[in-house]
Amino acid sequence: MRVAPAFYVETKMKKQLLREFYELCPDGACLDVLTESEKREMSEGKALYLVGKCHEAERLNGNKRKYPLDILRREVEKYMEVVKDRRACGELDHPEDSVVNLKNASHMVTDMWWNGNVLMGKIKVLTTPSGQILRALVDDEVKIGISSRSLGSLRETREAAIVQDDLQLICFDIVSEPSTPNAFMYKKEDININENQGTSRGGKIKQLLGNIIKDFE
Repeated sequence: MRVAPAFYVETKMKKQLLREFYELCPDGACLDVLTESEKREMSEGKALYLVGKCHEAERLNGNKRKYPLDILRREVEKYMEVVKDRRACGELDHPEDSVVNLKNASHMVTDMWWNGNVLMGKIKVLTTPSGQILRALVDDEVKIGISSRSLGSLRETREAAIVQDDLQLICFDIVSEPSTPNAFMYKKEDININENQGTSRGGKIKQLLGNIIKDFE
């Protein structure tokens, strides 16, 4: 009896928008990473900086994805060029878009560094309408998180979806529900971290946005 030959079709993995969420300094263990001038800005109320965990490699996150360390390191290295050029802006909440809309920018990443497999970061809250909403949420002790936005494909396994080599890191946004363990952002005043927790509500954000837009009109 003849056996029909087996045919295998190699399917190309489709690139998709990947979003991962992280808690910033939940245990208050962040190092004092503010410069003297940044501390002065904070104490004088001229600026607001947030510090904490922004990403993590080689660990299953809340979205059941895992990022290989070499791939994530490569993309962060590219992103640091954007950070150095002061172009590393992010938005408040995740848009369904692969482009950062500057009209919605709320913050700017000013520094990033590795602590083992954990990517740490520091952001400056902007004076834009969205930035003022973010500042109001922080002042009202709302617990917020930071989330990466990137493009890439996934290889599905029984344990996790493995991010592939075509990953392209876009930006880091501010969100309310982290998917990666321990990725909420906290305000730093000198070397102190605000550890108060709260719950973000979409209605509150919309109300704040409406009030701020009126102020700008």
